Amino acid sequence: MDAPDFSLKDKLALITGSTQGLGFAIAQAYVACGARVIINGRSEQRVTDAINRLAGPGLAAAHPLVMDIGQLHELEAGYGQVCKKWGTPDILVNNVGIRIRKSLEQISLDEILELIHTDMVAGTQLSRLAAQAMVKTSSSGRIITLTSVAGQLARPGDGVYPVAKQGLTGLVRALAVEYGPHGITSNGIASGTFATETNQAIADDPNTGPAVAMR
Repeated sequence: MDAPDFSLKDKLALITGSTQGLGFAIAQAYVACGARVIINGRSEQRVTDAINRLAGPGLAAAHPLVMDIGQLHELEAGYGQVCKKWGTPDILVNNVGIRIRKSLEQISLDEILELIHTDMVAGTQLSRLAAQAMVKTSSSGRIITLTSVAGQLARPGDGVYPVAKQGLTGLVRALAVEYGPHGITSNGIASGTFATETNQAIADDPNTGPAVAMR
């Protein structure tokens, strides 16, 4: 899709977890359509590498945001830094997440809290900050949240991840109801299995690889 067919010229998009996988692919598409993107990750080197991979003649700019979204103090400070340096993002893509593939019996309470905090609580807080800033500075805004088909399904050995993803589906709806009247849209993408770095171990596993390849 070329920028003339679908233009995001002059738009600023913050994409969490965008140094690799789906987040990076989304950043590539946004840049190709003329948007400035903010690349987020925990590693400064990986953020820099991702920005360098996005660079090219005629492409929009990419900016770095090194922060761990799972740490709320970093999240809040980081979002404030974004607004101060580059202005309020027109688009927020909630992409970052972790997955702990354990059954309800196997997973520890600490792991449950870590997963729920990173995948749901952090995304909720960032969405609140973004929506509030959009209301103050613009008559429109876009919040896009990657949920997962896992939020609608239950599979053995993956007990808590669907809980977090189903919670994000509720967040998508709550944002739409509360901020829709302000011109801010909220949509979710319930993605399936993609050939990303995170899923490489599943693809390489002889027990799960053939099923993944069929998708």
